[in-house]
Amino acid sequence: MATANLALNSDSQFPEQSGQMTDGNSSYRSITDKVCGIALRDRPPRAWYFAFAVSTSLTLVFFGLIGYLFSKGVGVWGNNAPVFWAWPIVNFVFWVGIGHAGTLISAILFLFRQDWRTSINRFAEAMTIFAVACAGIFPAIHVGRVWFVYWLAPYPSQHLSMWPNFRSPLLWDVFAVSTYATVSLLFWYMGMIPDLATLRDRAKTPLRQFAYGLGALGWTGSARQWSVYEKAYVLLAALATPLVLSVHTIVSFDFAVSQLPGWHTTIFPPYFVAGAVFSGFAMVVTLMVPARAFFGLKELVTERHLENMTKIILATGSMVGFAYGTEFFIAWYGSNGYEQFAFINRAFGPYAWAYWTMVSCNVIAPQLFWFKKFRTTPWLMVVVCIFVNIGMWFERFVITVTSLSRDFLPSSWGYFAPSAVDVLMFLGSFGLFFTLFLLFCRYLPMVAMAEVKAVIPPPSEDLDMPSRLRPTPRPNESIDPTYAGQRT
Repeated sequence: MATANLALNSDSQFPEQSGQMTDGNSSYRSITDKVCGIALRDRPPRAWYFAFAVSTSLTLVFFGLIGYLFSKGVGVWGNNAPVFWAWPIVNFVFWVGIGHAGTLISAILFLFRQDWRTSINRFAEAMTIFAVACAGIFPAIHVGRVWFVYWLAPYPSQHLSMWPNFRSPLLWDVFAVSTYATVSLLFWYMGMIPDLATLRDRAKTPLRQFAYGLGALGWTGSARQWSVYEKAYVLLAALATPLVLSVHTIVSFDFAVSQLPGWHTTIFPPYFVAGAVFSGFAMVVTLMVPARAFFGLKELVTERHLENMTKIILATGSMVGFAYGTEFFIAWYGSNGYEQFAFINRAFGPYAWAYWTMVSCNVIAPQLFWFKKFRTTPWLMVVVCIFVNIGMWFERFVITVTSLSRDFLPSSWGYFAPSAVDVLMFLGSFGLFFTLFLLFCRYLPMVAMAEVKAVIPPPSEDLDMPSRLRPTPRPNESIDPTYAGQRT
């Protein structure tokens, strides 16, 4: 974390680290100037306004269609017998998976002391919050009579005379996703407190000073505050780490605990977790590369950070491909005719186009990251990661729709086709996601300044500063590098 007891008078221990965490020329002041300059500028570039207008328009369409859905009923979707679960649940699982990379980067890599996470964790944490916000909408509007959605909450009631069915995986989703959202939000906000204090001290207008000051919670950067902060941060990281495994495991139970061929399989929990990390990292790269170029963050988010993420995408993509093969093997080895038909139908039935799109995007495309050119060329990374995100959405579509469209009785088979409302609501969820992300880029620190400063060597300009301004390490005390080098 930001208080790793910097040895300010020993340059020899940092020779490799300086080139790895930043471009090697970044100082404490330059990091603060760069990140604060983005959040505190008077007017963003015109391209930001254009992107915000497009995303906001899609968001308005999204909420307008939700109102239309409430007034007309779920018949406006393409859901129909036998496919009663379709795009809303597909979108829910997709967005929950997108949110997994933030917790993995912030919590697990932090506990393993992987310093390269410091430049990218703020992107990933913000993405987690916004993806979970998009995900939480779909189950709520999928219940049909949405005005009774509060029945899912386990609260004591005399007039209701009932309790939620705790054996239902849909109720498990309520607890899992709400817990995940709460812990992720606390983790994201807590990590920003030192940086919000820096923005507070640099803000020029009273409104911004008040807003950032309110968010900073009176942070002064004292050794006592850093000590308490570190303990709380480690505790939240430890709480968030099991959520990486538990949340998407519980989401997979929506399918795995059923008796439907194609769903009733024990491989779903690890398979879903690997797929969630896979899609989450792909979305981080998809967002980070344009933001890195657009906001001039190339000296903080280096090619090493991007290359490490592509390696994780390659590893998790291989796991997902192995899971695809294992599903077919178990269907054959189990000698269950219904299960065998379900998987043969996926690959060669009416939805074969969706299945092979999924395989091409999730198994073949990530293999390009074996080549260093694809791991170090930003625009090639984005192209591959967009295909990964497309493939992961199709994976959820294939699992959900193909198993329902052809189940036990041929007389009840049917072909699902989405309605215009399905398509527009899916695009609208992207509008909500990008609207929140653009607001984050505009008003909040995109890079964790305090954490980046803690893992780079102290630049010479800071070593040459007067001793009264130099952050001198003390035994058993933490240093606040947020303000180091910010003398006026």
